Amino acid sequence: MVRHNNQLPSNLPQLQNLIKRDPESYKEEFLQQHWHYKSTLEVFRLEPTQFNKSLDELVTFLAQVAHCYPDDLKTYPQEIVDILQTYNIILDNEMRMTFCKALIQLRNKSLLEPTALLSLFFELLKCQDKVLRQFLQTHIVTDIKNINAKHKNAKVNTVLQNFMFSMLKNPNAKAAKMSVDIMIDLYNKNVWNDVKTVNVIATGCFSKIMKVVVASLKFFLGTDLEEKESDNSDSDDEPSMKEIMMANKINKKTKKRQKQLKKAKQSFVKAKKKKSKAPQYNFSALHLIHDPQDFAERLFKQIEKNNDRFEVKLLTLDVVSRLIGLHNLFLLNFYPYIQRFLQPHQREVTKLLQFIAQASHELVPPDVLEPVLKTLANNFVTERNSADVMAIGLNTVREICARCPLAMNEDLLEDLTRYKQYKERSVMMAAHSLIGTFRRIMPDLLRKKDRGRPTEANIMIKPSKYGEIQASEFVPGAEVLYDQPAEENAEETSDSEEEDDDEWVDVSDTNEEEEISENESTAELDEVMKSFSRENEDHEILTLSCSENSNAQNTCKVNNKSGEQKTDKVLRKKNALTKQLKKAQKLEKKAKHKLERDEELTAERKTKASVISIERLLTDKDFRKIDVALAKQDVTYVKRGVKRPREKIETDKNEELVKLSDIENIFKKRKHDKAARQKSVKKGQEERDKFGFKDRRQNPLCSTTNREKRKGKAFSMLKQKLKAKVKRSFREKQIALKNHLIKQRRMK
Repeated sequence: MVRHNNQLPSNLPQLQNLIKRDPESYKEEFLQQHWHYKSTLEVFRLEPTQFNKSLDELVTFLAQVAHCYPDDLKTYPQEIVDILQTYNIILDNEMRMTFCKALIQLRNKSLLEPTALLSLFFELLKCQDKVLRQFLQTHIVTDIKNINAKHKNAKVNTVLQNFMFSMLKNPNAKAAKMSVDIMIDLYNKNVWNDVKTVNVIATGCFSKIMKVVVASLKFFLGTDLEEKESDNSDSDDEPSMKEIMMANKINKKTKKRQKQLKKAKQSFVKAKKKKSKAPQYNFSALHLIHDPQDFAERLFKQIEKNNDRFEVKLLTLDVVSRLIGLHNLFLLNFYPYIQRFLQPHQREVTKLLQFIAQASHELVPPDVLEPVLKTLANNFVTERNSADVMAIGLNTVREICARCPLAMNEDLLEDLTRYKQYKERSVMMAAHSLIGTFRRIMPDLLRKKDRGRPTEANIMIKPSKYGEIQASEFVPGAEVLYDQPAEENAEETSDSEEEDDDEWVDVSDTNEEEEISENESTAELDEVMKSFSRENEDHEILTLSCSENSNAQNTCKVNNKSGEQKTDKVLRKKNALTKQLKKAQKLEKKAKHKLERDEELTAERKTKASVISIERLLTDKDFRKIDVALAKQDVTYVKRGVKRPREKIETDKNEELVKLSDIENIFKKRKHDKAARQKSVKKGQEERDKFGFKDRRQNPLCSTTNREKRKGKAFSMLKQKLKAKVKRSFREKQIALKNHLIKQRRMK
């Protein structure tokens, strides 16, 4: 059957649509285009540098319908691959992109294996075409993601991973960088988040190509994810939404604008849902490294050996410090290395302070960290520096001591805590935070007046020695459940929880008096003992002097009266001192009794808690009660207003990394910029009345006074009355008085 006016050979999109619907009916037209493609390809091979529009259209057409005629197009994928391998550098950019898109379409239709394209695409990275490189990278990531969409395809993943790992050692910088970027992207998308991928990226930290090193270090720091989140947060949907709404109100209403408004509303709702969702965190890659000690040592050796840029050194030091802190590593040369740069004028000094705090942990020998603390005290916490520098130094000391308290000695701590009375608020608050930290972890190291009032929680704390691990044999606070049955009704438990929440233990005056008397007793006892010993010595000296001079009776008789007076005074003082001594001994006995009572209380608690922990399965409600009990223990002997709740303290202790904001946290009223000042001015204006005349009349329709009317009159109407207000001279006053007196006489 001959088709008259057949336009299909020239209209490829229409022919493509018809072939997809009915391949058998249009096979003749397809074969005609296939022959045309072969002849055009032969012509193109003669001049591969030129753009051939006809070939471009035919390649796209055949890629679209390749799945309809797989037998006829068996050699078609290999032909495209051969062209790209042979002429990859000299090809026109558009033609090269067309060939790549055709291969990707064939891969999406499962007419090509994923491994067949990877080697070719990495070869194409030699071409000076940035758009192509980004396009290929996006395709590789999405292709591998689609392969593992339903389930992890371990067989294909192993082949692809091995190829990627081999490309990481490629001397071509672009290929190595692209392989690292693809692996990092796939890890962040939870496609290749296994141990093997992490350890291969770790080898990129020792590459000779600087871009690969930086990308690998940033991966372990997780800065790429933070940058993406900040970019997303900066792009707000609200302004665009307002603009579209306003345009829809003002402009002519068309279907296009209505669609735009609908899309904008949908995107706005999606953005709101995204913000409300809980953030998903990947497991830290630093935990998955096989040998963290060797990795940290090699990285640190690389810093000392290579003369890299300062920014790269900072990245490496950050990774090393995190490794030391997370895995409790021993890298003793790290601390003296950073100690050299701990000067207030050093560039990025706060980051260096963060690194040394991150690298501190309980297993670091105190002798190693003690020089660091002294350097911080000498270089930062001195009055010759500004208040901000001093506060940052104290914050760093606090963060180091929170992780390794044994590094601090008593004398240095006493010097640093004296800054709690400093004139600048930032320094004062930093010193108070340091005192609060030691109250929690090692109160015995503080002076007696800085320790604060002891609580039930502090009684349970015992100072640990270097390397000692305190493993609890029971759930702390479980003694609350000792007298309670294991199973209770829901109503009873809820009522008891409410009671527990409301029952805050008030501190009685008797406890305060006992504690004050205990503190006074120890001080009084010391004074009594000193004075008692001093009076005894004076009495002994007096008696000895009399006995030695017994031969000289005349002199002894003369001095007898004065000696008797002195002995009477000594005896009176001695009696008073003995009374005070007895009183102090009683107070000391009370203090000992109280200490023994506290020890018995802790022992009893431990036994009860261990019994509950062993014999009972604790439910969520039980743990809630335990949390309430622990909170009560924190405030038993303290005032009601607790500045830092237990939850905050626990999170501070359990944090793996040091936040830079904790070191740079300065309690100071910052200077407002212009925008902030204008905002505060407008806020103040909202709460007060408007400027100008305030009409306070009850009836706004009543008439006004002459004084009020005068304000609306023109100046020419009032200028003759203003002359009366001018100050008169002495002569004018005389004339006015004379006229007044004459007027009065006439009236008589």
